[in-house]
Amino acid sequence: MAAVVLLSSLGVSLAAPAANAEPSNYKFDFGSGPVEEGYVGVSASDAYSPEIRYGFNTPENMVDVAASGSGAASDAVRFLQFGTKSANTFNVDLKEGLYKVSVTLGNTARASIAAEGFYQVLNLTGNGATDSFEIPVSDGQLNLLVTEGKAGTAFTLSSVVIEKVSRHPEMSPTIWVGGDSTVASYYPLESSVQGGWGQMLPQHVDPAAFDIRNIATGGQIARGFRNDGQLEAILQYIKPGDLFLLEMGINDTAAKNATTEAEFKEIMRDMVQQVAATGATPILVTPQGRATDFNTEGVHTSVNRWYRNATVALAEEENIPLVDLNVLASAYFTGIGPEATLALFMTGDTLHPNRAGATELARLVAEDLKKQGL
Repeated sequence: MAAVVLLSSLGVSLAAPAANAEPSNYKFDFGSGPVEEGYVGVSASDAYSPEIRYGFNTPENMVDVAASGSGAASDAVRFLQFGTKSANTFNVDLKEGLYKVSVTLGNTARASIAAEGFYQVLNLTGNGATDSFEIPVSDGQLNLLVTEGKAGTAFTLSSVVIEKVSRHPEMSPTIWVGGDSTVASYYPLESSVQGGWGQMLPQHVDPAAFDIRNIATGGQIARGFRNDGQLEAILQYIKPGDLFLLEMGINDTAAKNATTEAEFKEIMRDMVQQVAATGATPILVTPQGRATDFNTEGVHTSVNRWYRNATVALAEEENIPLVDLNVLASAYFTGIGPEATLALFMTGDTLHPNRAGATELARLVAEDLKKQGL
């Protein structure tokens, strides 16, 4: 029962918050070790109950494990059952609203974060990897788990911080990014050696105008992005006013993936049509070339690589914007020359940009979006 305090001198009656009022912010420290100050300790055996408002849905499928970090990251829990639709979730009762969820993994080679049955952050790599995402909660509960990023690895969770952003369960205007290893995020996000342009895009976009959600993953092909949960996650949340940047083609051209250029084009068409049906704006992006794509005149060009022609044609046929990063990057590489271009790529690798290279590619994408009024 709420305590009532009478301020008789002012003739005012104030009701204090109920003792069991539902919190809007949480800091959870998972595992069986010491609990970090300011955090709520949660072990693998802690089952969800309406009374405490948080806990594991199926604790029999969880175990406590050690972790190599410090503080809240010194221990963790491991998910023995997983998958975006798995019921083996960590549940937290939350009032309706928009929340920022920050996650720190335990020891793992590669893992992804799912919530509400959809991917949220994909392929976090390395022990203690950290990332965050915004998510609307409208059914009174957040259901979170760590799931596969790479078969055979441990899927562990060290800490979760939940902060209420708004009482309205509506996501900020968002740029959704789909792509492959040249687009994907690498960890630690702020200091990784390798980079993808989707990871670096926030450096070039006003955070007050757009949130960035990078759903790109290494090795991905158009068919996989459409069929294996990434597009599904975007379609769950994307809305009018959002942008969807889609860059594919590098891996689709590999013989092992058995995708002809005609098949690639129709899969891409299907995705952009599904996104356009939501009222959001799909935007196609062509992949940049290799660092070594210089001709004898010192001009960088790779316009015939990676099904670019199909992507350009599709943009015209569907009347949607195109960021021709292939051509934009080649013009930039020609300007700085072969040696400086090679320095923007991983050592011994002419395809994957390093952090500096990814930053330049993100700049080119952002500048072209601005030029097109997007």
